[in-house]
Amino acid sequence: MSVYWMGTMEYRGEALSWRHSEVALEVELHRAPLNEIGTTTLRELEILARYVSGGAGGASALIWWSSRPGFCAGADLRELHAGLVARRDRARGLLSSLPAGRGLADRALRRLGPTLVRREIRGFLDRIHAVFDALDTAPLTTIAAVHGVTFGGGFELALTADLLVADKTARFCFPELRLGLVPGFGGIPRLSRDVGNGLVRDLLLSGRSVNASRAHELGLVSQLVPKGEALAAARRAAEQVGRFDPAVAAAAKRFAKPLPREALRREKEAFVELVGRPAVLEALERFVSDAGVRPYLPGERVA
Repeated sequence: MSVYWMGTMEYRGEALSWRHSEVALEVELHRAPLNEIGTTTLRELEILARYVSGGAGGASALIWWSSRPGFCAGADLRELHAGLVARRDRARGLLSSLPAGRGLADRALRRLGPTLVRREIRGFLDRIHAVFDALDTAPLTTIAAVHGVTFGGGFELALTADLLVADKTARFCFPELRLGLVPGFGGIPRLSRDVGNGLVRDLLLSGRSVNASRAHELGLVSQLVPKGEALAAARRAAEQVGRFDPAVAAAAKRFAKPLPREALRREKEAFVELVGRPAVLEALERFVSDAGVRPYLPGERVA
């Protein structure tokens, strides 16, 4: 739901809300259990992206923060699994109604199933990339105040920000290889742009997480603060940002933070190619059936 306050928009949604404070447009992530990014969150991010592209009510800075126990656990894998299963079952039902029956359905699914899956996933990814690119290049300074789990798609969302402020509980990870995938929301090109490909290879190929202290040493995190103080530190940073001419700050951002468009396109293509494989659905089935707290992190090591 949207309301207007002092000539600017305040929004309250199922997954995120935003309001104007004295120093910034503050965007709160609050979808249970841990801000997973699915169709609901994407729809509300699209509303935010349009608002930001339209001037963000005159704000000079935007702050991301989470009221959940972590920043964001990544893509909504349970929704992804349910969608893949539903598409498979619909296709099987249609093919089974043909005269050749079930045998034809199974053979056709093995041949055509991956193509159908890729076609639908591409549409979702196109929307995600459009939103993340708009946020990445927004003509105002964006600051992510992160704590706890900042994994997968959540890490990729944080990487759209200009500045990362992390408290000491924050951890960053690309767990996608455990699902037979690569990051698909732009994480590889954005992290390569910010800190270099060596860290990308480490996180991507090892599957381990990096804690906030190490991320600060590597230059990923601009400010490291005690537990529970990330939002306050982000607000102080936004106050500093507000002292500068917005047009000059926007020009400096365009120069210092170019969008790696071609690399983003290649990453998306790699994800789409992999997602249709039967091994991905099997990995997602293991994930949704695991009652553990973090079923996507078996044997995790923290740097």
